[in-house]
Amino acid sequence: MQCDLSNKTVLVTGAGQGIGRAIALAFAEAGANVAINDRDMPRDLPELLEQCARTSDEAIFCQADGSRADAVSEMVEQVSDELGVIDVLVNNAGISQPKPFLQLSEEDWDQTLGVNLKSVFLCSQQVLPGMLEKGGGCIINIASELGYLGRAEFAPYTASKGGIITLTRSLAREFAPTIRINAIAPGPCDTEMLHSEINTPEQMERELDIPMQRFGRPEEIAATAVFLASEHAGFYCGDVLSPNGGSLMR
Repeated sequence: MQCDLSNKTVLVTGAGQGIGRAIALAFAEAGANVAINDRDMPRDLPELLEQCARTSDEAIFCQADGSRADAVSEMVEQVSDELGVIDVLVNNAGISQPKPFLQLSEEDWDQTLGVNLKSVFLCSQQVLPGMLEKGGGCIINIASELGYLGRAEFAPYTASKGGIITLTRSLAREFAPTIRINAIAPGPCDTEMLHSEINTPEQMERELDIPMQRFGRPEEIAATAVFLASEHAGFYCGDVLSPNGGSLMR
């Protein structure tokens, strides 16, 4: 199944590494013009842009904090000016700060909810008017299986991911059929974030205690995102696809 996204403009937030990076590269491979966003400039940005440019018409980098309204507004304006009206928004930006609940500070909570959930609100609100004026578009929000399951010492993260799932469904109902809005809730994936959370052999064993007996690959999550943005997913609305190796069967 070929997914041709030529002439589409795609903005991927939190795309400096991990799943976001894989998503940006996958959209470029599908022929889209790609705007790569991150709060920090990736160390290998020239290489990343060069990789995207091999298969896409154009790729740009937008450094912006998605939890700040002014920064998001400037980012969307930059993408629109340089690449055209955004056809696909992938809200991927996220952080994880594992900590016992009673040790959480208000700052910890606000930072995680800001990056993970508030950014979805801000980016979607800024991008939707252009999509509506154009008469179509697609938003894909990256949640997590932990948004369903919860996890000890991950309260802000799991709350934010659960919020993404329900926000996705609310927006899908409000903006269908013009805009298609769906989410992806990955299981454990082989990224720097996951490995930073694993400190003991017991934690590793727990993560791998799934039917597929391995971590997911960022490219597998990226393939799901490209599918959701393509014409092949035209009847998906408010859905949450779960590439998770069987760790959560619903």
